[in-house]
Amino acid sequence: MGKSRRAVVTGMGYAVPAKVLTNADFERMVETSDEWIIQRTGIRERHVVSDGESTTDLAVDAARKALANAGKTGADLDLIICATVSPQMLLPSSASMIQNALGATDVPAFDLSAACSGFIFALTTGCQFIENGLYHRVLVIGADCLSRYTDYKDRGSCILFGDGAGAVILEASDAADKGVMYNVLHTDGSGWDFIHIPAGGSAKAATHQTIDAGEHYIKMRGREVYKFAVEKMQWLLGDCMQQCGLKVADIDMVIPHQVNTRIIASAAEKFDLPMDKIYMNIDRYGNTSAASIPLAMAEAASKGLIGPGSTLLLVAFGAGLTWGGSVVRL
Repeated sequence: MGKSRRAVVTGMGYAVPAKVLTNADFERMVETSDEWIIQRTGIRERHVVSDGESTTDLAVDAARKALANAGKTGADLDLIICATVSPQMLLPSSASMIQNALGATDVPAFDLSAACSGFIFALTTGCQFIENGLYHRVLVIGADCLSRYTDYKDRGSCILFGDGAGAVILEASDAADKGVMYNVLHTDGSGWDFIHIPAGGSAKAATHQTIDAGEHYIKMRGREVYKFAVEKMQWLLGDCMQQCGLKVADIDMVIPHQVNTRIIASAAEKFDLPMDKIYMNIDRYGNTSAASIPLAMAEAASKGLIGPGSTLLLVAFGAGLTWGGSVVRL
């Protein structure tokens, strides 16, 4: 896209908790079935944190793996960005705790909140710092533990969410044939109530009453969210391809936010994208929010499905409402 200085992905890593919730577990918890869950979502199991585990733990694990993959340490970093809507605590940022754990002394670190689109927003932000020359090496993390905000009595939403983290190392490069080639971000705040947690913020602080009412759990307008996701995933794929002059043959892998197999398949059909060019792991992890795309990227790389020279399309959508896409050439 005419940039003389680009952010290049030089390392990737991911982490998930050991504990697994299968569809069979949900059959014992709510009125549902393995067949119904798979048919509606494509999910068979998801990893969730245990007592004492947090978003920060997963983020640090993924970050260490990404650093090792890039042949770097925390001391080599210039900036840390953590995309999350489930921080270890409201104050301070999870990024500051990650910085400390990595030994990245004095490195600026901050959290970014854009829900399931968080990684794309954070990736774009990291790219800007590199492209304008302020920083040379940036750690970008997507990490969430939505199981902490899941109502396991709500059969419509409790089956969807898993926990995880994914991380990438961005480094400055003058190479014209690789790096993050294009980013696009959007938000439509009129749809804020499509996916939200009513209590726990400054408008409605957590009390016994809000907890008893279940207002610290995720609330979703399922049909509206589904329609929004289908529309935006199709738009994002079309926009990324058009802006970068890409045809289906030029794309090595589409890595979408792992939200629903039907949504992903409908977008693939619209653009005649073969399913073997779309990486999906939703069956094993569920919807891990901001972790979804970097987790899938790192897993696909570890399997040898993507590597140097691969052209990737990353697309995501989430609460806010937010949506974003990136074209990355490894």
